[in-house]
Amino acid sequence: MKEIKITANQENKRLDSFLKSYLSNASGSFIYKMLRKKNITLNDKKADGKEKLQVGDTIKIYFSDETLNKFVGQNKEKTSGFGSDTFKGLNVEVIYEDENVVFVNKPAGLLSQKAEKNDISLNDWLISYLMDKGEVSRESLLTYKPSICNRLDRNTSGLVICAKSLSGARAMNNMLKDRTLDKYYRTIVSGKVDKAIRLKGYLYKDESQNKVFIKNSDPKDERYSYIETEYVPLKYNEDLNFSLLEVKLITGKPHQIRAHLSSIGHPLVGDIKYGGKKFKNINYQILHSFCISFPADMSGELSYLAGKKFVAKQPGIFDMI
Repeated sequence: MKEIKITANQENKRLDSFLKSYLSNASGSFIYKMLRKKNITLNDKKADGKEKLQVGDTIKIYFSDETLNKFVGQNKEKTSGFGSDTFKGLNVEVIYEDENVVFVNKPAGLLSQKAEKNDISLNDWLISYLMDKGEVSRESLLTYKPSICNRLDRNTSGLVICAKSLSGARAMNNMLKDRTLDKYYRTIVSGKVDKAIRLKGYLYKDESQNKVFIKNSDPKDERYSYIETEYVPLKYNEDLNFSLLEVKLITGKPHQIRAHLSSIGHPLVGDIKYGGKKFKNINYQILHSFCISFPADMSGELSYLAGKKFVAKQPGIFDMI
């Protein structure tokens, strides 16, 4: 018999949905049959699967070890790579952490999420990190996996928001969706930028090229999304003819900063894809997610972060300016 205690990360989930995640190799019809026959119970009572789970609930699965392993086996394989030494050499700095979230400084060159099966990603690093701390287990990963909330391009460094709890994930994802969270970047661009400006336009991403295209006026094409980018010059290096900018994303679309600045003749240094020039063997965009700022009037699960700012230290390449 297997006994499972429900935690906050499974709260309000339907029993049948939970069981389908946990017993991933079992069919829905089999799960409902086991519920009818009381081979699976909720709080020692018969259940139909529609019940909403609450913290402290107990699910009991009256299967033999062999049968249970058969239906959980695939999920166990999916969690087998976490907690290994693979992630220990990654230069990921933890900036802030509590029971709901972790803010980290991602180095350039590290994927936010896997693109291929054997990729190493920040998302997997997060799970490994939490496993090493004893905050998650292979068992808990069967029904809830902590994950990143915002993605950065592989070669963009800086601050990434990670959710440890389900409530933290919901709160952060809502803030990112509603744009109530201010995000600032630092970048180095070609040419002299001597005044602050707010750019507006329309962006379309060609997935086949993994490249975006921008138009200044509305193209009346549903493939294009409205974008806004605000930037402020911080420093100019006359010898290199490079400008250091702080950029605030008003909207957040793929490659928005890179393509928008290129469209006005100031491509990011190293950003070959959008017209930037290679600099001292750097052939990727010099772009850093520098700061996140929480509104002062926050409420809800993460209200304790109201009015706070978090900064990710710039990589050494920024010292050239």
